[in-house]
This record gives sequence, structure tokens and C-alpha cells, in this order.
Amino acid sequence: MPDSEAEDIMDATGTPRLVADAATNGIEEHDTVVVGGGQAGLTIGSELAMRGRDHVILDAHERVGEAWRRRWDSLRLNTPAKYDGLPGTPMGDDPFAFPSKDEFADYLERYAAANTLPVVTGTRVLGLHAVGTRYVLTTDDGRRFGAANVVIATGPHQVPRVPEFADRLAPHIVALHSDEYRNPGRLAHGRVLVVGFGNSASEIALDVSRSHETWISGRPSGELPFRHGRAAARFGFPIVRFFGLYVATAGSPLGRRMLARRHGRAEPLIRVRRRELAAAGVRMVPRTTGVEAGRPVVDGTALDVASVIWCTGFEEDFGWVHLPAFEGGRRPRHDHGAVEGAPGIYLLGQHLLRSEGSGTLVGVGRDARWIAKRIAATPEVVVGADAPPAPSHAAA
Repeated sequence: MPDSEAEDIMDATGTPRLVADAATNGIEEHDTVVVGGGQAGLTIGSELAMRGRDHVILDAHERVGEAWRRRWDSLRLNTPAKYDGLPGTPMGDDPFAFPSKDEFADYLERYAAANTLPVVTGTRVLGLHAVGTRYVLTTDDGRRFGAANVVIATGPHQVPRVPEFADRLAPHIVALHSDEYRNPGRLAHGRVLVVGFGNSASEIALDVSRSHETWISGRPSGELPFRHGRAAARFGFPIVRFFGLYVATAGSPLGRRMLARRHGRAEPLIRVRRRELAAAGVRMVPRTTGVEAGRPVVDGTALDVASVIWCTGFEEDFGWVHLPAFEGGRRPRHDHGAVEGAPGIYLLGQHLLRSEGSGTLVGVGRDARWIAKRIAATPEVVVGADAPPAPSHAAA
């Protein structure tokens, strides 16, 4: 947060100003502020609305669903539509279809509009501070929001992660993170090395292999034991869903051991497994361990490639949260998403919060219901409740 904004919130002695002065401080007050307007943010918004709780949803994008629209062109959801819908609204007419990323983005946009959720788009949160007994969030458009509860629903894909040696690649090599990849047309002519072996890496490698010689570097953490498709949607995914929601949980010793082993590892391959990659002519090689003479090194050999796609995941970023529980900008200790030492602060939609499914469409609904019930069990307090609600910018 810029110093001038911090001074607006703190008095000359460094003591937080009273939130009761919200009208003179220009703070828009709500019972709950949700940061992030993707599927997690809309889900908790719907759950809060059903319980009659005042809230506002802040999203950095100019349009609801935009985070999905910006992903690679051929992306489809790994879960069938039966499990992709938000509270009260099924996703499409075919429960066993796998929606495209644009279909799902449009669904989110329609959902926000149809349910008149109070989404404020084009508003990036820059800072979150404790002010008295409440919280104040500052945004990039100069607005400030006060709340008793804050749900951080920014999702698991926050800051792209690349190896420290990535910047040593030769300038002529086209290097993209999976966050930047859209289609093979953005790559140079010649061999492509996909670094990483998770779901994004395997799907992107298959996409690229249709027009480029493609290598994929790394080792998958596992893969589904059955072929992805409509039959899997009918018979296999119910088993996977049950496992992710009720077995691999933080509430049991077995689940805690499983989640600890999963932390920091790529998810098992779902849609595109090794046999599909081999059939497409994708060459599977060991991990990329460095760069030599501007070229990526695999198994001690510097490879002659024209493009590198870093499918090396993302880092969580809580550096904008200025609370003791978030010291160092890392994920704090929490109980099913309720942050310890910060009453009223919740995490939603990140990986491995409550279960294996917490960061997925399958699991976010259950986590959101738990948080909404917890918020609803506390007295609703909105300073300056007579003020008009924040406007909704959800597109029709």
C-alpha cells in the first residue's frame, strides 16, 4: 500500500482511525468483502445472498469470467458439467459434457447477472489492513472498502513460477509461461520443449504436437487409471469426487498425511495421459535442470529448441495482506479456510485448504457453504448501513 493511503487509515501516532468515521474517511462499508470474482467468489457470494448477508465482490478483471477467457484456446474443463455448476444453476443441458473455457466463462458471467450478485469489476485490491475491530481494503481505483469479514477467493493461479535459470535462455528462443500460452501460432518454427508434467503441461504438449515437434520434460505424479471422457464422467468421476471430498481431507489423520505428500506436487494427469502423448509423437524426457550456452539442459544435454513453455505452476501471493497472520506473504495457518489469529478472514478456492478438492469446482461449493454458515452465525454489522450498496458491473 502506498504511504499516503496508509496515512489516510492511521492517525499521526500510527493508531488506526475509528471505523465509525467511515463517512468522512470515504470508506464503503459492508458486512463481508469478497476478493476475487471467479467461481470461488461467485459461489460464496451466492451462499451469502441466500442467507441475506450484505456483501460485495471485488474483481480485478473488467469482465466476469475473464480469467478463464485468457487461458489457452483449446482448454476444456477436466470435470463434467454435472459437477461444474454454481449453487442453484446447472452448467449446460448435457451433464456429461466437458465445457470449453469460454463456455464456462460465459456461464459465470450469466450466473452473476441472473443472481444480481454485487460484483464490482475492474477493481484490483492493493492492500488489506486491520482498522480497529474491522478491516479496510484499498483498491487501484482509489476506493476503500470496510468489512467485518473478508473472503480471499483469488484462486490458486496467482503469480507464474519459473526456474531461476529461465532468464538465461538465448534471446532467439521463444519462452512463455503456461499463463501466457494461447495456441501454437505464437511459437517459433522448430522444436518445442514443454517444461513440467502436470495437467497443463500434458494438454499444452498435445496441443503443440499437432504443428511442432514436441518434447515434454519432467515426471508426472500419477494419472487416472481410466480414460477420460463421457464414460469416465458417468462412472469414474463419482469415485474421484468422493475420494477428493471425503477421504483426502484435513479432518482425518489419513487425509492429513495424503495432503502433506501432495503439497507442492503437480496434480495427477487427468485428460491427457502418457499413452496419449506417446501416440501423438510427443517425446518424454527427464527434468530440465538448467541452461547451458543459452539452451535448456535435460539429462546433461543442452537441447536445440526454438521455443520453451514453462508449465511450472504458480506461487500464492498474499503480499498485499498486511496482517500478522500473513507474515512473509505466505499462506497463513487456518482451520478449513478460517485464518487463525485473524477473526473474520477466510481463504477460499486455494489448493488443499480443507480437502484435495478445495481448489476445484467439485470442492469449492462445500468450502463456501461452511464459510457462509460461519459468517451467518455472527451478528451482521454494517457501518453506515443507510448508504447505497456498491454498484454491480456484471455484464448481462
